[in-house]
Amino acid sequence: MTDKPRQRLFVLDTNVLMHDPVSLFCFHEHDVFIPMVVLEELDAAKKGLSEVSRNVRQVSRFLDDLIDDADTAAIENGLELSSLKDTNEAVKPHGRLFLQTHTFTENLPEYLPGKNADNSILAITLSLQKKHSDRVISLVSKDINLRIKARVLGIHAEDYSSDKVLDDVDLLYHGMDKLPADFWNDKSDKLTSWQQDLRTLYKVSGTPVPECYPHQCLYSEDGSGFEALVAKMDADSTTLVVAVNYYKENNAVWGVNARNREQNFALNLLMDPDIDLVTILGVAGSGKTLLALAAGLAQTMDSKLYREIIITRVTVPLGEDIGFLPGTEEEKMAPWMGALLDNLEVLTNSSGSGDWERAATADLLNKRIKIRSLNFMRGRTFLNRYIIIDEAQNLTPKQMKTLITRTGPGSKMICLGNIAQIDTPYLSETTSGLTYVVDRFRQWEHSGHITLRRGERSRLADFASEIL
Repeated sequence: MTDKPRQRLFVLDTNVLMHDPVSLFCFHEHDVFIPMVVLEELDAAKKGLSEVSRNVRQVSRFLDDLIDDADTAAIENGLELSSLKDTNEAVKPHGRLFLQTHTFTENLPEYLPGKNADNSILAITLSLQKKHSDRVISLVSKDINLRIKARVLGIHAEDYSSDKVLDDVDLLYHGMDKLPADFWNDKSDKLTSWQQDLRTLYKVSGTPVPECYPHQCLYSEDGSGFEALVAKMDADSTTLVVAVNYYKENNAVWGVNARNREQNFALNLLMDPDIDLVTILGVAGSGKTLLALAAGLAQTMDSKLYREIIITRVTVPLGEDIGFLPGTEEEKMAPWMGALLDNLEVLTNSSGSGDWERAATADLLNKRIKIRSLNFMRGRTFLNRYIIIDEAQNLTPKQMKTLITRTGPGSKMICLGNIAQIDTPYLSETTSGLTYVVDRFRQWEHSGHITLRRGERSRLADFASEIL
């Protein structure tokens, strides 16, 4: 006979609620406890227009709905989390919410001096352990140092992981796969090919690889140099379209050629008007911004497919913040757009043009490229625009949703980033908004993804990426 598992009580730290307001309802049948010091910290952070302030206000609304019309006895016995009217029936929790209603007298050891908010939470958690010895008490916090102190005191502590897209970042969809060695022999009996719009297409039975998605990039290593993308997927067949060869000098995109297989696939995705969302991951110097900008200029200036290019990024500093910046919206964003200016210099400095021609070209491009701040994106709709979100790994899933839903008819969005270089606090490779988008959009027929593995910036940069 197996013992019945003990019900757990989760003590939530302030940063968990700030990070994800819905975390109140993510503990299934278990109970949740919120110390009074957490409510005080939430109250202090409710003012402002930042994402954290919005999350805090949403938590306050949830708590207000839960506590509405509840008397003192009901609060003491715990509020039913399932009583919230807006909770989805499929994920409705069955536990209770407990708010601190009396003083806990547990004293911390002398080697933990001071009485700050973190220490108050630790003292309350220790008191709960003594009071409810029949239950497993867990402290949930995004603060690594608080979790370390909790474990020193013998408190079970864990990170908030309900917002993780994947258990391991290695499981993230790469967008590219190798065809089996016997692919052509295996599919030869049920293979058809034809020409359409100067492109060669192949229709094969089943799927070419075990996990197949729309616009997935496929290649063969049998020496033929075969590169193709999944154009269409049916119940019993898959249609492949041969990738456009952007290696050749006479087929450059705004003067840019592909230097490797991943870049060639990236240009195919960027230049396809049927793809509304392209996500590109890659190490530093792999060409993410250059390829996206070159494809945008080609489709904006040459083919007139889009009216203008809009570029934005999250303004998270690498080091100390330099403070407020003067000027207009574009002038304030200029220091954050060094990558854009560097790549524009590469794209406009053709060897056969003089200083006057380069200056005229740069002036013309600046009128078709708009730099926008994320702070003013809410409520906007972009029509026939080519939108580039740089450093998208620093965005939360909620921020990514806000941005992607800004796209109107005829627009295309490009999300660029390196999930190994996240600067936003409490975001990781498995909780980044860019990871979230890559995973959620891989099955949509109007999206494409590719991971650039090789750096093409310089031999110094490549060696530094490997050795440092």
